[in-house]
Amino acid sequence: MSRFLHRLGRGTAAHPWRTLAAWLLVAVAATLTAGALGGTPQDDFDVEGAPALAGTEQLREHFPGSGAAGSSAQVVVHDPAGGRLGDADLAELTARVAEVEHVTSVVPPRFSEDRDTALLAVVFDVPVTHPDLAGGLGVDALQSAVDGAADGLQVELGGQLPNTSPEEVQGTGEVAGVVVALLLLTLVLGTVVAAGLPLLVALAGLGVSAAGVTLLAAVTDVSTTAPTVAVMVGLGVGIDYALLLVSRHLEHLRAGVPVVEAAARATATAGRSVVFAAAIVLVSLMGLPLAGVPIYSSYGFATGISVVAVATAALTLVPAFCGLLGRRLLPRRERRGLPPRRRRPSRAPLSARWAAAVARRPVPWALGALVLIGALAAPAFDMRTFPRDVSNNAADSTTRQAYDLIAAEFGPGANGPLTVVVDRAAVGDEGVAAAAERLRAVDDVVAVTGPVVSPDGQVAVLEAQPAFGPADERTPTLLEEVRADLDGAEVTGSTAMFSDISVLLSDRVWLVVGFVVAVSMLLLAAMFRSVVVPLKAAALNLLSIGAAYGVVTAVFQWGWGTGFVGLDHAMPVSSWLPILMFAILFGLSMDYEVFLLSRIREHWLRSGDARASVVQGVAGTGRVISTAAAVMVVVFLGFATESDLVVRQLGLGMAVAVLLDATVVRMVLVPATMTLLGHRSWWLPGWLDRLLPTIEAETADDGGPGAGPARRPHDQELAAAVRR
Repeated sequence: MSRFLHRLGRGTAAHPWRTLAAWLLVAVAATLTAGALGGTPQDDFDVEGAPALAGTEQLREHFPGSGAAGSSAQVVVHDPAGGRLGDADLAELTARVAEVEHVTSVVPPRFSEDRDTALLAVVFDVPVTHPDLAGGLGVDALQSAVDGAADGLQVELGGQLPNTSPEEVQGTGEVAGVVVALLLLTLVLGTVVAAGLPLLVALAGLGVSAAGVTLLAAVTDVSTTAPTVAVMVGLGVGIDYALLLVSRHLEHLRAGVPVVEAAARATATAGRSVVFAAAIVLVSLMGLPLAGVPIYSSYGFATGISVVAVATAALTLVPAFCGLLGRRLLPRRERRGLPPRRRRPSRAPLSARWAAAVARRPVPWALGALVLIGALAAPAFDMRTFPRDVSNNAADSTTRQAYDLIAAEFGPGANGPLTVVVDRAAVGDEGVAAAAERLRAVDDVVAVTGPVVSPDGQVAVLEAQPAFGPADERTPTLLEEVRADLDGAEVTGSTAMFSDISVLLSDRVWLVVGFVVAVSMLLLAAMFRSVVVPLKAAALNLLSIGAAYGVVTAVFQWGWGTGFVGLDHAMPVSSWLPILMFAILFGLSMDYEVFLLSRIREHWLRSGDARASVVQGVAGTGRVISTAAAVMVVVFLGFATESDLVVRQLGLGMAVAVLLDATVVRMVLVPATMTLLGHRSWWLPGWLDRLLPTIEAETADDGGPGAGPARRPHDQELAAAVRR
């Protein structure tokens, strides 16, 4: 692989304008194709294995052209002055809503006890995934119909269609994160030109990946939040990959290597780590379909497209720009051969001195780090999940306003009633009446509507209103009780489906974890020729991910930091989060593991000194890993400001995990554990060595023909630090 990457780096650096022109053509072609053939993201909540799906399919079969077969919405009308509403007050609004495309009926209003609030149910003949409704188009049409139709009254939209429409991407936090990332890169790399290069390359890759995700949406259902998650991950890893290549290129330039050859060697060495790191991220993402939920598959495919695009951009555009810019990537004083303004004493870098200090007393350092991570992870044992609840939306959104009005005027359970489908053909009207009585006898059911019989007379539908909201922790227990009492009836509806999804994902999380960990360990074993290194890497990654789970649970579920993340109340963790965050973070953590272990293994093969190789490996990568992690943290925190709950929780959790991974794990636990293990870190049974394919790790002297080892200016100081 190194020879191919060396030729790729040399070719793109020697002919930068050809490379840039090729990328421009690819970007234009992808964008035009996506515009002509692309689809619209839409959520698919038909989950095989969820008990609620059976009832949903019955409704679609026996109620064609109704909200059961299509979709529905709610229009909430409220008089802020407390006046009593009548049918005349709602006549114009009802007429306007009835004229909206695909609306088949508007159910007569249901009034609150004081009649200052009315609830209109709107029935569509197509599902929320229909192109005329998806992507917020249906909500926009409803909003246009109700605007100005009830002067002096508050009108809000809720129900299935508005509640499943995607939240608008704000972008303010993301822009701020990119600006902070640029400042960090400038401080580390020394010039704005060098700092802007990783950002430019990452954005170029994201532009192509956006077209790819749009094309993906034309052939399969892509979750409405999947493109945002893909951008989040792609931006973070894209900057990381490009930064690694630029840093290695600058090392070669400072060692006196010509510009084109420096770019070629950087691509051959650091580029190999980029390829391997991207492969591990892709492997982790491919574990998502094992969850058995269509939304997860779309997250994996969309994010995978983004990772491939930014990795390809890094491997081709970085050497091209390096060849084009030449030595202008270096600070001006270095280009002119001038000494630095401030002469610093010749000594080992801070990362080397830190690693040497940890290596001298590995046990106390390891115990302290484990206590810290354990304390952060502890709240995760109390994690409670629920897929989606409108009460978590922004307080000024129309869906949240509708939710609050319905809860206040009709009871919190009115926001998530349970739909019970009774086989009327089998049990008759007496059986339907008996089912209604059993529902009313359930403790946490406060109201049961009269039966609605399907046009073919085969089924009857009852609606049971719980005493609490959909995301309440008592919902799964209530569902179990209702299903046990109503043998032969199906319980469905959005609340039942979401609760079933939450249980299903909890049951399958270990399948995804097992797959991702096992395959990643095999790849690491093949690359580093060790059994111990993959086991250690997997264990440490699981620790940092567990700590991230704990922080998210404490902030969102326990409410310890709701003000910090811009929320007004505590809430469950999104059911989409644990598996999604695990798959992404395990891959990202392996990125840093590959970068660090490649250098440690390089020194181990040269010297055979296990302790010194750890110190020198940390010294050689500490600055790059710390910078890359800092950039990724600010980028993820920018996404944590979004209004979508999944994106917000994912952004915070990933920022915490990356921060811990780059500090506590890479700078404390890795050097401490590898020092304790010594040469045993590289143990591999002979039979396994023969079975595993050989994947060469990055080394400094495999940059191509005639490439000698890169010069290490602090080797003597590092050795002295280790001896001390």
